[in-house]
Amino acid sequence: MHNDDASAPRTDPSTQRRLVERSLARRHGAEKRFRAAGLAAVFFGLGMVALLFASILAKGVPAFWQATVVTEVYFDPEIIKVDPRPVAQPGETPAQLHEREMAWQTQLTMANWNRIIENTLAAHLPEVTDARARARLRQLVTSGERFVLRDRVIADPALIGQRLTLKLLADANVDVWLKGNIDRSLPDSQQQLAPDVRAWADQLHERGVIQMKFNTTLFGNPDSRSSLASAGLAGAFVGSLFMMAIVILLAVPVGVASAVYLEEFAPRNRFTDLIEVNINNLAAVPSIIFGLLGAAVFINWFHMPLSAPIVGGLVLSLMTLPTVIIATRSTLQAIPPSIRQAALGIGASKVQMILHHVLPLALPGILTGAIIGVAQAIGETAPLLLIGMSAFVAAVPATPFDQSTALPVQIYLWQGNELRNFFEARTSAAIIVLLGLMLSLNALAIWLRKRFEKRW
Repeated sequence: MHNDDASAPRTDPSTQRRLVERSLARRHGAEKRFRAAGLAAVFFGLGMVALLFASILAKGVPAFWQATVVTEVYFDPEIIKVDPRPVAQPGETPAQLHEREMAWQTQLTMANWNRIIENTLAAHLPEVTDARARARLRQLVTSGERFVLRDRVIADPALIGQRLTLKLLADANVDVWLKGNIDRSLPDSQQQLAPDVRAWADQLHERGVIQMKFNTTLFGNPDSRSSLASAGLAGAFVGSLFMMAIVILLAVPVGVASAVYLEEFAPRNRFTDLIEVNINNLAAVPSIIFGLLGAAVFINWFHMPLSAPIVGGLVLSLMTLPTVIIATRSTLQAIPPSIRQAALGIGASKVQMILHHVLPLALPGILTGAIIGVAQAIGETAPLLLIGMSAFVAAVPATPFDQSTALPVQIYLWQGNELRNFFEARTSAAIIVLLGLMLSLNALAIWLRKRFEKRW
């Protein structure tokens, strides 16, 4: 027999050591490159997110301040000529009193409120004496402010004949002019304001009559097309809250109950396997398909109101259900079987085992999945467009059955507004509000998870 080991050439120990060291160096180098590539990918992603947020903040933050005329308004009784406010007469029915009240308000509406605004601004520009020039002074203030003055007098008729310091919103074109969003070197034919109006705006701004004030109308007013400077997010925000409440009341309980049944009670057969596959498939269905379903079923079949938060909430609930079910099942599967076995071993029924032992331990994960699902639903736009929530609604909804829009749809509408240099900043401000709401929901999910988390 031949001894192969004896006949094989022996490797020099130093050479073998060098080969091993080179192999280790290559492996360590590959590991370092892999880690560097991973860190580069993480920092690149964070950098893109930071760039996105910086871009939105840079455009949107200025919209939280708006040009405002701070001035003393004289409610001239020579212009506001109305009878005293009606009071209840002996033997008069409430309907008769209401009729006289409406007639009084109509009389008050017919007063020349534009003249009140002209006189107020002319007091700061005494050199403007021509009647046509005085009429152009109204271009400094948004058209909706005359109704604000009227409503103040309706609320307190004693203001007639008095002077009151008020904040009147400047016109949208004046706002973008003073903020520098319009190139001042452009010829007059390409400017949105007349030369004298631009000069008056600069003068009043230098004198402190026109100031940049925090834009409370962005949060307190609904959308507006006649008075662009007073357009706000109140209607869209309330509509989103109504839809979010419907999703929480419908999708979360139904989704959790479905997940508990499928995970704890349902037998393992082809039917339940089919249900599980369909739930997973529904989670990947594009959201616009749910909008088509909502338009066909809730509007065309059940004849529910168009552009109403109740329909939007139902559509978003259908879209959120798979997410809630999958998240809840994953949480239930993470509970150790020993918890269930111990509960059953001490005599608990299956329902008691689930309610008293499994669900309390699964609660943090269930809440996290539910809130993330709701946060995802509140940012959806496509399904809401198909059920008519892109319609212009100039009122704040009082109930889920009133016409309304939603924050993402309002962003979509403002982005396409023709006064781009004004609504571009306001669109970014609306995005900041929506992102703030979604980040708040995600922060709430994290807090709830830490608050109710239990270790076993």
